[in-house]
Amino acid sequence: MAATTPGLVCAHHHLYSALARGMPPPPAVATDFQEILEQIWWRLDTALDLEMIRWSAMLGALEALESGTTAIVDHHESPNAIEGSLDVIAEACAEVGVRVLPAYGITDRHGPDGARRGLEENRRFIEAGNKGLIGIHAAFTCTDGSLAEAAATAEALGVGVHIHVAEGVGDIDAPKRLKGLTRDDWLLAHCVHLPNAHTLRGTILHNPMSNLNNGVGYAEPARFRNPVALGTDGIGGNVIEAFRLAYVMQRSVDVTCGPDTAWGWLEAGWDLMPEAKDDEVTWSYDPMDPWHIAFTPGIRPLEVKVGGETVLADGVATKVDPVEVRAKAAEQAKRLHARL
Repeated sequence: MAATTPGLVCAHHHLYSALARGMPPPPAVATDFQEILEQIWWRLDTALDLEMIRWSAMLGALEALESGTTAIVDHHESPNAIEGSLDVIAEACAEVGVRVLPAYGITDRHGPDGARRGLEENRRFIEAGNKGLIGIHAAFTCTDGSLAEAAATAEALGVGVHIHVAEGVGDIDAPKRLKGLTRDDWLLAHCVHLPNAHTLRGTILHNPMSNLNNGVGYAEPARFRNPVALGTDGIGGNVIEAFRLAYVMQRSVDVTCGPDTAWGWLEAGWDLMPEAKDDEVTWSYDPMDPWHIAFTPGIRPLEVKVGGETVLADGVATKVDPVEVRAKAAEQAKRLHARL
C-alpha cells in the first residue's frame, strides 16, 4: 500500500554541510559551541569555492529529494566565495528538481566589507527576480549597524530575514540586540536559549538533532507562542527523521505530548514555502499520519512530482544521475578537506 502527501519542507538547512562529512579532526577537541564554530564550521566555510558550493548543493538537494523533501530553506555562508553563490545554489537545486529559498548569512567576522558584500549578494539575487531571503548569521557576529541595515533591506525588498538566534549561550543577548527589528516574516533558527517571555516576531526553526549534536541544549519549542517549523541545520534533508526526534524530545519533557505537536511543526514548513503543497510524494507506507510515522522505520518515497514533473521514480532521481552527483561531491569534499 502507498499514501501520498505534499512535498515536505526543510525549514533550516546548510547545504554546504554535505561536504563536511569525513573532514579532518579540528586542531583541538572543542569544549563548547563557540569552539565548535571556530574550529569546525568557520574553518570550513572560509575554504569553500563556487565549485564546492555547486556539488554540495547538488548532493544536499538529492538527499532531500530521496527523503520526500521537495523544498529547502537554505542559509549559506562562504566568505571567500560570496558573489554568485546564491545563483549556484539555486541552479544546483533546480537541476535536481528541488525548490530552494536561499539566503546569504551576513556577518562582521570578516570586517565591514564582508558584511557589505554578503548583503549585496542577497540584494542582487532577489532583485534579479529570484525567491530569496536576507540572511544574517547571528546577532553576536554582527554590529548593530549591520543588523539594522539587513532588516531595512529586507523590508524594502518585501522579504523576510533568516537568522540564527540564541543557539548557544554566546548569543544570549540576541533578544535585546534584535528588539524592534523583527517582523512576522523573519525566520529565527534554534532559539535554544531564548527566554519564554521574549518579544521577537517570526517563525522559530527547530533543529533538534543539530542542537543535541552541538551540545547547546533542547529548545523545547512548545513553550513559545511563535509558529514553529522543523529543520535539519545541515544534517541531511530528511524532515521525517527530524519529526521523529522532535516528537521524542518533546515527550521527554512533557509525557502528555503526542506526535501531533511535532507533526504540526513539520506542517508549518508549508507556510514558509507554500508551493511545496502543490508537489506530490507517494510513499512506501500507508497511512502517512503522525501516530504511524512516529513509530514506523524505513518509510521512503517511491515517486515525487514537483510542479507536475516527475523528479523521482521508483525511489531514484530522474533529472540527475545520483551516482555521478555523489562521486562529484566526494571529489569536492576531498578538495575542501585538503584546505583545512
